[in-house]
Amino acid sequence: MTFRMIPPSQTYTQILKSTMLMGGSSLVNVALSIVRNKAMAVLLGPEGIGLIGLYSSIVDMAQSLAGLGVGGSGVRQVAEAAGTGDTTRIAQSATVLRRISVVLALFGALLLAALAYPVSSFTFGDYQHVGGIVLLSLAVFFRLVSAGQGALIQGMRGIADLARINVLAGLFGTAVSIPLIYLFGVQAIAPSLVVIAAASIVPTWWYSRRIFPNPYPMSVRQFSRQVSALLRLGFVFMASGLLTFGAAYAIRIIVLKEGGVMAAGLYQAAWGLGGLYAGFILQAMGTDFYPRLTAMIDNDVECNRLVNEQAEASMLLAGPGLLGTLTLAPLMMSLFYSAEFHGAVELLRWICLGMMLRIISWPMGFIVVAKNTQAIFFWTEVAAAVVHVGLAWLLVSLLGTQGAGMAFFGLYVWHAILIYVIVRKLTGFRWSAANRRHALLFLPASGLVFLMFSILPLWPATVIGFVAVLVCGLYSLRMLVDLLPPESVPAMIRGWITKSA
Repeated sequence: MTFRMIPPSQTYTQILKSTMLMGGSSLVNVALSIVRNKAMAVLLGPEGIGLIGLYSSIVDMAQSLAGLGVGGSGVRQVAEAAGTGDTTRIAQSATVLRRISVVLALFGALLLAALAYPVSSFTFGDYQHVGGIVLLSLAVFFRLVSAGQGALIQGMRGIADLARINVLAGLFGTAVSIPLIYLFGVQAIAPSLVVIAAASIVPTWWYSRRIFPNPYPMSVRQFSRQVSALLRLGFVFMASGLLTFGAAYAIRIIVLKEGGVMAAGLYQAAWGLGGLYAGFILQAMGTDFYPRLTAMIDNDVECNRLVNEQAEASMLLAGPGLLGTLTLAPLMMSLFYSAEFHGAVELLRWICLGMMLRIISWPMGFIVVAKNTQAIFFWTEVAAAVVHVGLAWLLVSLLGTQGAGMAFFGLYVWHAILIYVIVRKLTGFRWSAANRRHALLFLPASGLVFLMFSILPLWPATVIGFVAVLVCGLYSLRMLVDLLPPESVPAMIRGWITKSA
């Protein structure tokens, strides 16, 4: 197999282009989230937001279990087929992915509906939420069908189409869910989650149908072989998803049992805001970076270069935003939710610290996935779930809801070290000098801002935070401009950077 070496400037351009495409759609969804979260917070309060978080965790778990990891394995299978340029192989992969997704969606919906009574009892300690959980089975169906269609688009690297889907789904989900909550209150939480899940069906179908819209004729043997390949790799993705979503579900249960529905609502609000800015970086990373890395995974040198470049761009884009979230945590809580949620400010700051480490370590983790080292991938996920839930159980019992944020930070301190050791052995990976320099700016700056809010009054700490955001923001802009080819940088920005140098 031959590998085409891509000049670094072109790689950075590709990374930023895909990030901006997905990021642009995410910015629209951020604006929609402000509207949606504000409406939900005012109409439902912390208790309602806590119920939304618990319901969402139930759907996540059911989707992960019933999906058998086909979404993740489907992306890899389609990306590999696309890399060969074999249209027959691509068409077969698309046909199998579409059909198996519908079958698994039906299975998932029936499974959750059948288990509604025990799930309600285990989560809430009663059967009052059985009807809502049965209704959530529709959300599982819609999500799994959309995930299959989305995996096909992602495997073909249709980044612009995925960005459009995000915007359309966000607009529709917001336009319908808010009136439902306004009219029916808490009783409409489950229906609103179903509507949000259904919002992706039409746009994913519309854009995926352009990729071999007609089913490709296949023998039973060919179909079985393709399904077997999907499920073999999919099992590992399923296990990973179950562990990740299971840990999130367990932590919400720990918070619920320790502090009640109010505490669960504060945790859900902090979690949503903590991942808001980092989310579009991570989403772009999984959408475009994973297929590109998969195509180069047999060349360790090229693989390590791609990971370092992705990590560098991600740090420079995410660092100032996470520092800004640390600094403006009280304002963001008021903007996105209401004054009732100010008890989640410290929790949000801990989650931001963890997100900074998550941004740095995630690109390395894709090496394990792309290398198809299933046993290593599985056991690192098991270890992460055990560490996360164990820390949460210990710290929430000792320190209250804030302990859940500390547990997330502790998880990524541990995980970043572990994953570096693993990929060092797999590919000989080392951080580039530039990435070490960036990390030595953003990590201490984050720690300093966090510490200032712990020991100083609000206004002096806020001033220090603003200075850190300004310094890191200018640094990131300068570094990003240097990474790109001159012709892709607007003349005004290039001239300003040159003068300030």
